[in-house]
Amino acid sequence: MSHTLTESRKATYLEDLKTLLRIPSVSTDPNRKDEVKRCADEVARQMKEAGLQEVEIISTPGHPVVYGEYKTDPDAPTALVYGHYDVQPEDPIELWTSPPFEPTLRDGKLFARGATDDKGQFLCHIKAVASMLEEEKTLPLNLKFIIEGEEEIGSPHLAPFLEAHKEKLAADVLVVSDSAMYAPDQPSIVYGLRGLAYLQIDLKGADSDLHSGVFGGAVPNPALELARILAQLKDQDEKVTVPGFYDKVEDMSVQERQAYAALGFDPEEFRAGVGVKQLTPEKGYNALEGRTARPTLEVNGLLSGYTGEGAKTVLPAKAMAKISCRLVPNQEPDEIARLLEAHIQKICHPSMECKVTRMHGGHPWITPPDHPALEAAAEAVRAVFNKEPVRIREGGSIPIVIDFQKILGLPGILLGYGLNDENLHAPNEHFRVENFYKGIEISKELFRALAKSQSLAG
Repeated sequence: MSHTLTESRKATYLEDLKTLLRIPSVSTDPNRKDEVKRCADEVARQMKEAGLQEVEIISTPGHPVVYGEYKTDPDAPTALVYGHYDVQPEDPIELWTSPPFEPTLRDGKLFARGATDDKGQFLCHIKAVASMLEEEKTLPLNLKFIIEGEEEIGSPHLAPFLEAHKEKLAADVLVVSDSAMYAPDQPSIVYGLRGLAYLQIDLKGADSDLHSGVFGGAVPNPALELARILAQLKDQDEKVTVPGFYDKVEDMSVQERQAYAALGFDPEEFRAGVGVKQLTPEKGYNALEGRTARPTLEVNGLLSGYTGEGAKTVLPAKAMAKISCRLVPNQEPDEIARLLEAHIQKICHPSMECKVTRMHGGHPWITPPDHPALEAAAEAVRAVFNKEPVRIREGGSIPIVIDFQKILGLPGILLGYGLNDENLHAPNEHFRVENFYKGIEISKELFRALAKSQSLAG
């Protein structure tokens, strides 16, 4: 079968993507609630136009879910495709070269908020349906789509939605395109995601800021105490010092480390790309392993005292830090948060009022790299790129993937068509147009490969 879209279809599909990108579906902004709903309506319209038989917009306590379905044969495998139509805020808007909600083509890239995260990527699957139905008049498997509007705010209503619609969403495999390729022209299949535990530390000393000359040397300083606490959370080998932190960590297998070594990761190229003087991975691991398959503890923000221009001799009354831990298989976010809180309270000086707040968390997820569903994805990639895909874990967290696994019992395929340098969540977000088209063709091949699979449930 041909793996090349006609120029006419390419133009049509790209215009449909632009239509989606013009809608400012920022889920965090209550003033844009109507725009988020308008985007859901447009997703539903494009699903119907593609040929999905059952399309509906289903309300939740927040933003709606768009559901679509195509039934081929009750005995055929069923794939459930997930994506999200909501996007990050566009701020800071002054750093955009072109307006964030006016999709603009430059150098083969389509610039707009949501281009790669995740409108362009999930649309690949919808347009794959459109192309296959136009070419072949049917699909080789049953398909279900669930495109939500709250991913950028943590998908607060998705798990209850899955629980409430278990029968409707029953499937054999989950397909998600909300990740990145390993490198340009090198597609990758993600088989693992790290979990997350996120906390805030608040220290209080005096009742108000004080003059550092008059009170310094007698009154405790929350900023210094916070720095002391944070410095004790990791050692010189980049190991987390919290007791029990590593107790349940499932380390990379020998086979995994061998597969990683074969990727040809260049630490110097990576270092130069991120603009740091030196890389600091955990001792015993390289930077690629450290950022995808090992647990971490990072400081995400600090606030205390006077931070304006010039000098102000103040002894701050309060200090705050936000910290996050990325978690690997067998680590439980609630347990890690509890261990962290207990350790911070233990090492905090008694002169301080110390409060640790658990913000949010998510479980790690992993699928065996040789799972039949991933073999089907590899077959699809080979058919379009004519090369073997990289199989790798992703350092970020997509909490909904574990929800699909726990609630619906689905193995997952994370097959992204974007790239990490496409500025997702940042100004000048973009999506390579060629990868949009290739994503559509890979999706078509994936549907064909999954239809032939005899053991999707593993």
